[in-house]
Amino acid sequence: VLFVAGLSFVIGLERTFRFFFQKHKMKATGFFLGGVLIVLIGWPSIGMILEIYGFFLLFRGFFPVVVGFIRRVPVLGYLLNLPGISSLVDKVGESNNMV
Repeated sequence: VLFVAGLSFVIGLERTFRFFFQKHKMKATGFFLGGVLIVLIGWPSIGMILEIYGFFLLFRGFFPVVVGFIRRVPVLGYLLNLPGISSLVDKVGESNNMV
């Protein structure tokens, strides 16, 4: 709830509504808002899992940008280039087809 409220304050109500209710993002929005509803009903574990899945579906287009930025940060960039982590980060950062 606070995430959606904060996003609304940052980019405005109309742009927030347009972001969440784009035709190709309806599945992700359903999972995210459905997870919020399930948390409010009283099943926090299941609700949080649905919210996290919806969040990743909604923002998967931003992950390559975030990974590129973090790789330029001195200590975090070193950690992302470690052998086991590097291949996972490469998969997340290479394209929009994360799920």
